[in-house]
Amino acid sequence: MMLSRREFVQTTAALTAAAIASPARAGTRPVILDTDIGDDIDDTWALFMLLRMPELDLQLAVSDYGNAIYRCRLLAKLLELTGRTDVPIGIGVGREDKTGLQSGWVGDYQLKDYPGVVHEDGVQAIIDTIHASPEPVTLLCIGPVPNIAEALRRDPSIVDNARFVGMFGSVYKGYAGEPDVAAEWNVKVDPQSLQTVFAAKWDCTITPLDTCGLVVLDGPNYRQLHDSDDPWMMSLMENYRVWLPDAPYITPGTDTRTISTTLFDTVAVYLAAEEDLVEMRELPLRVTDDGYTVIDEENGRPVNCAVSWKDLEAFKRRLTRTLLG
Repeated sequence: MMLSRREFVQTTAALTAAAIASPARAGTRPVILDTDIGDDIDDTWALFMLLRMPELDLQLAVSDYGNAIYRCRLLAKLLELTGRTDVPIGIGVGREDKTGLQSGWVGDYQLKDYPGVVHEDGVQAIIDTIHASPEPVTLLCIGPVPNIAEALRRDPSIVDNARFVGMFGSVYKGYAGEPDVAAEWNVKVDPQSLQTVFAAKWDCTITPLDTCGLVVLDGPNYRQLHDSDDPWMMSLMENYRVWLPDAPYITPGTDTRTISTTLFDTVAVYLAAEEDLVEMRELPLRVTDDGYTVIDEENGRPVNCAVSWKDLEAFKRRLTRTLLG
């Protein structure tokens, strides 16, 4: 579904009225979101979850991993739709504006249409936001991280006021709980950038495939979201319908009326706030040049890893409640 600018403005007016009637609560923990939104739909799920997490306060959202203008246009439209144009957005490295899997939903929306602040240099916006924060910032990364590597190159001192939380790697299990570890996408497409991030002297926390690769909603949890008249969820499902036909890695016949795809990035959002439902383990990890995250007692760096679930079903219920606001 491609909305014209007029249709979008009309829709946004209704959704913003609903948001005002039931406003999202800003949390106390400042967060910067760095995202490759616009490829896998899980980034869109994660953004909506983040905006409705009462513990977290989104202060900046930046597009990453190429095609950055397309990604930023998607961010902008989603933020306007949810009534959160108070959130500044930034264009990351790789300033293309090529067609993406959610372009059919973005339609003719342009960055000039966004009522909030748009930073042309998203990397510098990350640096400035970290330094301006009176308390440490959670840098929440749910895609490959060339932006973060570049920020560290420009200003290594950002580590003094930030921690790194993200969705990366495969430690003991691969996709969908498979016993063989995998070169996980966010790592394998740009291992050098994650190597730079891991070399920096800040706290690193990740959800590898061991935990995030198991998050699929179905049954009552998914039905609540799919059938909801909540404006945010209606928009999310509209994006799903646009995204699904061309998603190259989705099993043919997947029926998103009854089950979600894997919602990897939502676990990283959860870890930005708490860790109660996962088994955390500090492991010496090393990122290989071919995109694996391996345990290396001699050369690895300590990384806090969510290696297994204490209660996956509780997380699914928590995710559902959060998304419904």
